[in-house]
Amino acid sequence: MSDATRAAGPAVIEARGVGKAYRSGDTEVTALIDATFDVRRGEAVAVVGASGSGKSTLLHLLGGLDTPTAGEVILLGEPLAGLTERRRCDLRNAMLGFVYQFHHLLPELSARENVALPLRIRRQPRQQSLRMADELLAQVGLADRRQHRPGELSGGERQRVAIARALVGEPACILADEPTGNLDADNGERVFDLLLTASRTRGAAVLIVTHDTQLAQRCERVLRLTSGRLQQA
Repeated sequence: MSDATRAAGPAVIEARGVGKAYRSGDTEVTALIDATFDVRRGEAVAVVGASGSGKSTLLHLLGGLDTPTAGEVILLGEPLAGLTERRRCDLRNAMLGFVYQFHHLLPELSARENVALPLRIRRQPRQQSLRMADELLAQVGLADRRQHRPGELSGGERQRVAIARALVGEPACILADEPTGNLDADNGERVFDLLLTASRTRGAAVLIVTHDTQLAQRCERVLRLTSGRLQQA
């Protein structure tokens, strides 16, 4: 265990021997093999690897969006496999924030309405949710763009809205899948900075899947996926 890991808080997500295989006709394709590691509060971990190495599969399993064919994923002490679908959804909404390469903002909603959406799903009052969304948009430098819809924002601005949306519910962990993949170098670095800030000032665990090894080195730990096998980089 590294010094950075020892300094971090308790484990938020734990993978224990996690594997994933898919069947295509008579052929079984193995995407992930025996992944064992954890991500702790206040820690930023990067996962790097070539396209097709299993990075997105790993993230989907950790986020409870897919089910492993081997091993188990534990979120805040609760094995996901033992939960009902309703409990798993509630836990995802309350404890996880997701950021993707493609922002997945709803085009008909303003920036502040998109950010407030996780809170509205929790049935928090509309005005309270919008007020919290406004605070997050100010923190990511978009206070003056809060009424704009995604189509009126640049790529970097849309991704910052997506990060604000991931943070608004004060998640225990943020899972980011190639969050800088569609951005130029300057915007990519700014987005990466926001994710690292979430780890260091909010105490969130952050797991970032990225092809950018230079950005990955700014995290406390870097893991490498090669042909479905995870190892310390």
